[in-house]
Amino acid sequence: MTTSTRIVLASRPTGAPTAENFRTETADVPEVGDGQVLLKVLYLSLDPYMRGRMSDAESYAEPVAVDDVMCGGTVAEVVESRSDTLPVGSFVLSYSGWQTHEVVDASSVRRLDPDRAPISTAVGVLGMPGFTAYAGMTVIGQPTEGETVVVAAASGPVGSAVGQFAKIKGARAVGIAGGPEKCAYLIDELGFDAAVDHRADDFREQLAAATPDGIDVYFENVGGAVARAVLPRLNLYARVPVCGLIAQYNDTQAPEGPDRLPGFFTRVLTKSLTVRGFIQSEFVGEHYKNFQREVSEWIADGRFRYREDVVEGLENAPDAFVGLLEGRNFGKLVVKVADHD
Repeated sequence: MTTSTRIVLASRPTGAPTAENFRTETADVPEVGDGQVLLKVLYLSLDPYMRGRMSDAESYAEPVAVDDVMCGGTVAEVVESRSDTLPVGSFVLSYSGWQTHEVVDASSVRRLDPDRAPISTAVGVLGMPGFTAYAGMTVIGQPTEGETVVVAAASGPVGSAVGQFAKIKGARAVGIAGGPEKCAYLIDELGFDAAVDHRADDFREQLAAATPDGIDVYFENVGGAVARAVLPRLNLYARVPVCGLIAQYNDTQAPEGPDRLPGFFTRVLTKSLTVRGFIQSEFVGEHYKNFQREVSEWIADGRFRYREDVVEGLENAPDAFVGLLEGRNFGKLVVKVADHD
């Protein structure tokens, strides 16, 4: 009998998650049935959306139940198979979550080609984060040559892809990130035109200097103070794909201060803004194949780069996840759960 080490949601957090909200346990894995495979998880993706799944507040997806395995995209290896389509040794993209092993139907996973790209990219630049950036820019942002694109959380997996997509389309790419090291990375490694440190005392002045002609596309990942600084600089007909609001995920009450909603809607009206929230899954049917083809080509020819922040060991996933919400990661955050056979 195979056993799986797994991390479950022990309790729902109030405010920022802590170690007490998680519990590690061991469970027996069921026997492999016809058409099924036993997976050994190699890589676990950690992403901001998981904070929402820890809450039972209304959202676009069902919350993780208390005592259930934490959700998450994974790259896994088939170690036992009763499927004609997935032999032992195959690598697959699955949704096994925070655990070491799982039995699944072979039809529920997607086989990966390890010769095409490193398999960890299936939960990063060639997976959900990369597609989120691609879909948001292709459908909503639609940058054109000479326009200015600003993206928050620009050194993360979504933001870094947004800026590179903007450059490929001939637009100016301006990234907002936390700290000089991340800002330098955006310019020196990824080819952004400018980078602005949101932790700097003169953040608003930096943003104005980096966007002298205003902002045509603002890809929203953060919300909060960053969004408040960007809003006055949006041009007529600017587009705002709203992907995430990580600055607000741990809030337990409305922020103090004046009601800014009237001012926001006044700006939407007077500047004829397009503000569109989205979940990447709604665009899979129409755009995913093109995403896979184009981004693979861009990586191969050197036009597109990515960075991974790899944490060793499933036991370190809770701390790494808390750090993700605090901005401690640098690049796509993945947990290396095991080596492949």
